[in-house]
Amino acid sequence: MYGWHGRILRVNLTTGKIYEEVFSQGDALKFFGGRGLAIKVLLEGMDPVADPLSPENLLIMATGPLTSTPAPTGNRYMVVTKSPLTGALSNSNSGGVFPTMMKRSGYDLFVFEGAASKPVYLYVDEREAELRDATRLWGLDTHQVEDAIRRETADDVSVACIGPAGENLALIAAIINDKHRAAARSGVGAVMGSKTLKAVAVRGNLKPALHDEKAMRAVVRDANRQLAADIRAGSTMRIYGTSYVPDITNEAGVFPTFNFQYGQFEGTPRINGPTLKEHFLVRHGGCYGCPLACARITEVKAEEWGEQYAGKGEGPEYETIGSLGSACGVDNMAAIAKANYLCNELGLDTISTGLTIACAMEMYSKGILSEEQIGRSLPFGDADGMIAMIRAAAHRQGFGDEIAQGSWRLASKYGHPELSITAKKLEFPSYDARGLKGMGLLYATSNIGASHMAGDTAYTELFGVGQKVDGLSYEGKAQLTKHFQDIFAIIDAAGLCVFVAVRYTLDTANGYVPTRIAEMINHATGSDYTPESLLEAAERVYNLERIFLTKAGFTRADDTLAQRMSEPMPAGPIQGETFELDRLLDDYYAARGWDAGGIPTRQRLEKLGVAHYV
Repeated sequence: MYGWHGRILRVNLTTGKIYEEVFSQGDALKFFGGRGLAIKVLLEGMDPVADPLSPENLLIMATGPLTSTPAPTGNRYMVVTKSPLTGALSNSNSGGVFPTMMKRSGYDLFVFEGAASKPVYLYVDEREAELRDATRLWGLDTHQVEDAIRRETADDVSVACIGPAGENLALIAAIINDKHRAAARSGVGAVMGSKTLKAVAVRGNLKPALHDEKAMRAVVRDANRQLAADIRAGSTMRIYGTSYVPDITNEAGVFPTFNFQYGQFEGTPRINGPTLKEHFLVRHGGCYGCPLACARITEVKAEEWGEQYAGKGEGPEYETIGSLGSACGVDNMAAIAKANYLCNELGLDTISTGLTIACAMEMYSKGILSEEQIGRSLPFGDADGMIAMIRAAAHRQGFGDEIAQGSWRLASKYGHPELSITAKKLEFPSYDARGLKGMGLLYATSNIGASHMAGDTAYTELFGVGQKVDGLSYEGKAQLTKHFQDIFAIIDAAGLCVFVAVRYTLDTANGYVPTRIAEMINHATGSDYTPESLLEAAERVYNLERIFLTKAGFTRADDTLAQRMSEPMPAGPIQGETFELDRLLDDYYAARGWDAGGIPTRQRLEKLGVAHYV
């Protein structure tokens, strides 16, 4: 087998049994890898109605056929499980070094079942796997855990772990790898914590053979030449990382402000890319072998910004700036950076954390929550209050226990679910759907809830990559959203990063299809995918995920958006705009081959070869 090891490591945390399972070339080609193989394993291995925090839930870490290959940005892995925050799926994505080391440890997937009776961590070194006692690590933050495991094992080991947030089953907890990279969304850290699994540590040099390495490297050279030309031309991603985006979304009127009450933030010039670069940037960084190096290594110096904000790490990236910055009314980049560092150390998703705090700030500003209930005042713009809530949420102390459960539960408890800016109970990324109709449909129909990483139509609606599409128009958005969802499923399953890979699909010369990705996968695996058959494989993945949701009890009624998106934008470039989901949902279902209730039809599933999963 080329590209894949063809091996799954199964870990029963209840019994301590560890064993290998092989998968066939046929399954590899049909389900592809990453998200594809993981959803197959999930559907076959658990009841979708199971409690996400019970031992019955599976936690799956999955690489793809292009993970740990020369493919540009071929260094991603997925965490797939049932989400405790939403009750739907989670397929959180992360980079760093861990994905490459996981693949080189000799396995394509790790599957965890059951729950350990005491804290443990998994150590894998070139197919030698063992569970080790982690009692002494329980209670430590993610940085401390990685340092401790490296001292115990090897300097080149890569670690994915949870912090106090995951241990305390915060529903917005993340899994952090390599100290600064997060498989963040949907509460995957809480699932890991429910299994009393503190960490996964990997190392090795077992690289799957490539079918045609010479041809693969030729395609890679061409792709890297194109990327290098973009960088020489002044790529904003290379200069600022994603921190260049606030200026663009703010100008367009879709930058989340005061919990999405508005789309423009007066403080944007103080929390944008140039501010980060001028005052906090130490150097550029990136995932293993990445030619783009879009990460920002930053430092907040106590002597310049105050001891309360001092720290060093990666970021903040755009989504963090939006959720912990403008959405909370905070225009202090030092405070946002500190909040970002804390979320990584404590193991929290910055998007859900920021939007839940923003929800609490709005409830406080409207008199729904009192100072006595919160334990302090919490107005918009209160940077110190925001940081205090992050610490409290991770440890589930005081009002932090409310924050730890996400904005939907918080707002619903106090009788105002309309103040939770979520889809399927997952907090919105930092793009207001009223000004980007494709993004709105994406949030509503995503199998994990509101996530830009499920198919970011803003590439065309906002940034004009490939071809600019009118963000305010409903025309063609059903098909556009479906296409982006399928493209992102391919990228996730392959083990690529969207920042570069999505550009391979938006070249107008190839008709918006994944030609170059198909070439890389074929050279790596010896398969004969065409761009069209690759898109069909993506549909297979997407439909399997929808089957899981349907079995878990999700219906058309769950394909919806936060109530605020139906309220006219009060000011700015898109003043008066709302989002009318009914104008798109039927067309989207038809494009998918689903019935009017959003359920995949038998005919469509038979064509995809997965009807037996119903």
